[in-house]
Amino acid sequence: MSGTNHKRCRLSGTGRVDGGSPMDVSIDQRAMAAQESQEGAFLVIHNVHKRYNGVHALRGINVEIHQGEIYHLLGENGCGKSTLIKVISGAIGADEGELVINGTVHQQLTPIEALSLGIETVYQDLSLIPNLSVVENIGLTEQLVAQAGRLNRILDRQRLLSTAKAALAVVGLPSNERFLFTTVEVLPMAQRQLVAIARAIATKARLVIMDEPTTSLTKKEIDNLIGVIRQLGQQHVAVLFVSHKLDECFAIGGQVLVLKDGQKIAQGAITHFTQSQLGYLMTGRQMDERRYRRVQQGGEPLLTVTALGQQAAFDEISFVLHRGEILGVTGSLDSGRNELGLALAGILPANRGSIALEGQPIRLRQPRDAINNHIAYVPEDRLDAGLFLSKSILENLIALELDHLLGYWGQVDKGQCQVLATQTVLDLDISAPNINLPVQALSGGNQQRVLIGRALTIKPWVLILHGPTVGVDIGAKDTIYQLIQTLAQQGMGVILISDDLPELCQNCDPILVMKKGRICQQVSAVDANENRLYQAQIADEGLTEDL
Repeated sequence: MSGTNHKRCRLSGTGRVDGGSPMDVSIDQRAMAAQESQEGAFLVIHNVHKRYNGVHALRGINVEIHQGEIYHLLGENGCGKSTLIKVISGAIGADEGELVINGTVHQQLTPIEALSLGIETVYQDLSLIPNLSVVENIGLTEQLVAQAGRLNRILDRQRLLSTAKAALAVVGLPSNERFLFTTVEVLPMAQRQLVAIARAIATKARLVIMDEPTTSLTKKEIDNLIGVIRQLGQQHVAVLFVSHKLDECFAIGGQVLVLKDGQKIAQGAITHFTQSQLGYLMTGRQMDERRYRRVQQGGEPLLTVTALGQQAAFDEISFVLHRGEILGVTGSLDSGRNELGLALAGILPANRGSIALEGQPIRLRQPRDAINNHIAYVPEDRLDAGLFLSKSILENLIALELDHLLGYWGQVDKGQCQVLATQTVLDLDISAPNINLPVQALSGGNQQRVLIGRALTIKPWVLILHGPTVGVDIGAKDTIYQLIQTLAQQGMGVILISDDLPELCQNCDPILVMKKGRICQQVSAVDANENRLYQAQIADEGLTEDL
């Protein structure tokens, strides 16, 4: 389907330019104009529009993608990033406009056509088949394209193995047969991510789209992925990288494309921008990057944890949380940090050590014990472990308070529910037309605020937040940080568990670094920086005192 003569692919003779006015022009004229103005571009997105139920998701997008270049697609949730990716990958068609791919004009694509043209998309869910092996997943794209083209191609096992080994070597994964025939479902998330990228390499993709690929990765794994992305660029592959983490974008380098309200509002080399400038372009407001400082130092301990242990997950965990303090906890995925949060929430009860709240011993054997002791927990995975997606905003917000919302005859008092939910929506500035809307219809940032709002309905003294800004855009992240800091200033004790090191440095004092189930360092805000925390995670050292 490629060529230099600009073949016609499902195009009418009428296009729209500059605000949607019709203009009669021949296909050949348009193709020639595209060739003259975008010479050398692998993909030219020309005047693309897309509407959903009256919402103008994309408004006349014009972009050129050149092979060997890395592009960062930036913008708040709802700005049109996902829609643009779907148009490029063939998941949906544009209402107006066209794609010029390697000299051929397309009004829209199917997913198979996009793959056959060299466009591979690595979605957040990776699009891997869990019960198939690594090598089977890598060979899947080629087989789908062959079947769609009705090619009676016999699977060449040796060629597939050779191709898979070469692709895995590029991304730094093992290429032995044991790994090749391992089912994907048993691999850690970082390796699955690299398998998905290896599949793109094996199919000789010319454009790889990565949709928030670092969400579930540690810093070490992210650094490895950044190296792979750079290597793709060196191999003349174009990369379209979608992320809310600007520090990653600056580490990778390349070009930025900023969308807002469905329009491209900025494009250029990332070195021409600062993080603050990009944040302002995306949100229309200045981001508050000031570090949190506790108003009152010292005071009586709110939560005292002494020599806490849980089977093989963690041991000898001791710390003190004061009112108004945001205590950070970080470490690799196997450090025990996640399990510590679950233990303090009563979900994974500790079997050693003690916990005291305002000096009084408490036992946390189940989640209700934590709630009754004014301890609230917000899980990292809001979609699978946090929210009831098909239920309304109201139903999600009142879930922890149902026992206190019963009327005289034991039935739920709908009036009280309305009052509680409405007030929470107002307090947390949740953007929704009404509280009866299913929570799955909200943006990621608003979903996260619903989850935090539900925790706040129990009026907690201690709030445990696990990855509170995972998968939310830069504007929502800033809003959540302001909320956390406001809660702490009001006297709440906050425990923030995260692998987002800038997040910890901006909000927490002190920060506990865990390794192999124990606290290996406690770092004060004065000494905290990303490199210090990262080195503490990877250093091969014993337990240390406060730094």
